[in-house]
Amino acid sequence: MSRTLGILTGGGDVPGLNPAMKAVVLNALEADYKVIGIRRGWAGLLNYNLDEPSTHDYYTRNLQREDVRTIDRTGGTFLHTSRTNPQNVRAKNIPSFLMNSSFGKVIDSEGTMDFTDYVLKVIEHLGIDVLVPIGGDDTLSYGVRLHKEGVPVIALPKTMDNDVFGTDYCIGFSTAVTRSVEFITNMRTSVGSHERIGIVELFGRNSGETSLISAYLSYVDRAIIPEVPFDVNRLAELLLEDKRSNPSNYAIMTISEGAILTGSDVVETGEADAFGHRKLGGVGQLTSDLIKQITGQDIMYQQVAYLMRSGAPDSLDRMVAMSFGNLAGQLLRRKETGKMVALHGGKYTTVPIDMILTGKKRVDVPSYYDIESYRPKVKDFMGVPMFLS
Repeated sequence: MSRTLGILTGGGDVPGLNPAMKAVVLNALEADYKVIGIRRGWAGLLNYNLDEPSTHDYYTRNLQREDVRTIDRTGGTFLHTSRTNPQNVRAKNIPSFLMNSSFGKVIDSEGTMDFTDYVLKVIEHLGIDVLVPIGGDDTLSYGVRLHKEGVPVIALPKTMDNDVFGTDYCIGFSTAVTRSVEFITNMRTSVGSHERIGIVELFGRNSGETSLISAYLSYVDRAIIPEVPFDVNRLAELLLEDKRSNPSNYAIMTISEGAILTGSDVVETGEADAFGHRKLGGVGQLTSDLIKQITGQDIMYQQVAYLMRSGAPDSLDRMVAMSFGNLAGQLLRRKETGKMVALHGGKYTTVPIDMILTGKKRVDVPSYYDIESYRPKVKDFMGVPMFLS
């Protein structure tokens, strides 16, 4: 009897999601699975109204070979995505049909609710035998919850920050670094022409790996990462030295959006999302303003932001995404669930899915960063992982 696989993507989009999904879908079809694509990540299961057929076609679609034939040629996710967390739904975000239903469990005094019981009901209704979520630690943390509730889950890690615990590499990281290096290199022409200090703000909430590796590969003068709070006066002094020693009379640096000035808090705006994160961004502008005040120099500030994760994947992300998808297919044929596909020491492997929750992946500061000069510094390359992580 044919079995059913459900697949979804959650959190921020990254290049490589579509090639990963294509590989999973093709493997599942070969193994005689019916494949259901779930739109908008976990929101697709939360908003699927069992009593309203119009929501069925909107939030789910049966996938055949022709549906995924060309998706690997583009970036993003053809199933769309969201940052919905069904175990933490604020009152204002509760679907109308679930208001006052018996499925929700109140988890705080503000009416936030856990609708996992309803998600389980939808999974049962759809006849999903195996669920494949592709996401970062937030999205996959809910996959762990479903695994503990008895749902067979195979997880694929993606995030351009490369910070899912349990794997050396996440889909999207290489392309984000490639884009960043290109933008930094191109920006040098304007920064140099105007003899300014250039400050490039890159994504990176808790892990500065993207900023660190981009800085390392593009030979920027200084790189600020979330793991090391920075003294803006010291940074300004270093940048002035860099500018004076450069024959073209300019300096350029990177800064992660999650970077923290010494004695301050991370720069955040808006209310927290369903995973407890407020919107980051702006520390680069703040740093630019302070450095201008301190040095009197003109600053050229640029947020690379979403451009880091836009467009088609590079060859490495395509390779890893396809391989992760094929490895997930291998697990499917072996009926091995409760696992996340991973890379360890340059080799494909798997780890228990709940490993995602056992730690936080950060830059190894003593090995790869000089905290006095605010720049990448690898002390010993022998035996170092490919991505310095």
